[in-house]
Amino acid sequence: MRAHKWQFIPRFRRHAFGWRSDAPIKRIKEAVSEIKQVARKDPVLAAEGAIKLLEKLSPALEQVDSSSGAIGTAVNNAIDTLVPIIGKADVDSKARQRWLDRLWTAFQNDGIPYLESLGDYWGELCVTPELASSWADTLLPWVEQTWSPSATGHGYFKGTSVCLASLYAASRYDELLKLIDKAPHKLWHYRQWGVKALVALGKKAEAIRYAEESRGRNEPDWLIAQTCEAILLSSGMHDEAYRRYALEANRATTNLATFRAITKKYPHKVSEDILRDLIASTPGDEGKWFAAAKSVSLFDMAIELVTHSPTDPRTLTRAARDYCEKQPDFALNSGLAALRWMSLGHGYEITAGDVLEAYTAVIEAAPGAGVSTEQVNAQIRDMVSGVQPGNKFVIDILERHCS
Repeated sequence: MRAHKWQFIPRFRRHAFGWRSDAPIKRIKEAVSEIKQVARKDPVLAAEGAIKLLEKLSPALEQVDSSSGAIGTAVNNAIDTLVPIIGKADVDSKARQRWLDRLWTAFQNDGIPYLESLGDYWGELCVTPELASSWADTLLPWVEQTWSPSATGHGYFKGTSVCLASLYAASRYDELLKLIDKAPHKLWHYRQWGVKALVALGKKAEAIRYAEESRGRNEPDWLIAQTCEAILLSSGMHDEAYRRYALEANRATTNLATFRAITKKYPHKVSEDILRDLIASTPGDEGKWFAAAKSVSLFDMAIELVTHSPTDPRTLTRAARDYCEKQPDFALNSGLAALRWMSLGHGYEITAGDVLEAYTAVIEAAPGAGVSTEQVNAQIRDMVSGVQPGNKFVIDILERHCS
């Protein structure tokens, strides 16, 4: 290995960072970028750099506040990127074994832990089935002892995920399944390897049943649903995958993102049918699918949703402003819905500016919809006059502007 001066190494000395997470997140991204750049010309050197970074991460981050999850996400993203770089490096088995020994030491000394997900990648890091089998043989007695009925403690061994991943990479599927059956608890983190083993053995229906049996109070049901959905899709059973798992497996951070994820995964399904299924899955929150309906030009459905169920008034105001010329009827009704829900007290920290912006959007959309300003003002007055108790601040502003 030729000498190379890595820029990131001095920045990751032990306790290099304080409790704030913004600086270490930035440094992690910079280090990963440096390693990726080297990988274009020298993959083996880049792999060595990746291992150095993984060795230094946990000691450098020990004092960082991890409660928000931001630093943990940054580390996991770095691991996702670095593992393939290490795996693709063309080295002999002795050199790779030395790398694995170093990673194992870092993994064992990881106190927070930040490198926990590294165990799930151990098969990829071993590269060859022979090396993976060797690691499995080493760790198997420890896992069996930990999971023994006579064992003391809580049945936890830090190398369990490494052992399971190694058994899978070595294609020792039957041993893997027998070992997981010895676990004192049905934890998805371990049983996911059983599902993978059954799929590899061609037993897909049994794999789905195995995954379903893994559900529990503290288990990630959405991950289990994603796994089952992927098995059915790989078998060409798209309709069954949609019916059983699509809604649960594709929940995203927003309703619009959820809708887009499902429509992308199931292009043979009609968008409107998917949206109606999603709406039915959240009774009482129909208005929150307004943006999804708007995104596929289902304007009548969008207005129907927000007529009977609240949504964020600012979202409605943006729609009224953006569609003033293209869809004036939709824009007018969106703006009126925004004013109605604001007057009823919905919306986070509504200001006078928010009220006036929605009112202006309504007035501008009215001519295109064939409605006069006087008619709009009269409609708004009638709308807020019956609101009790409502948001008096919003109502007073509208009454002044509509008089």
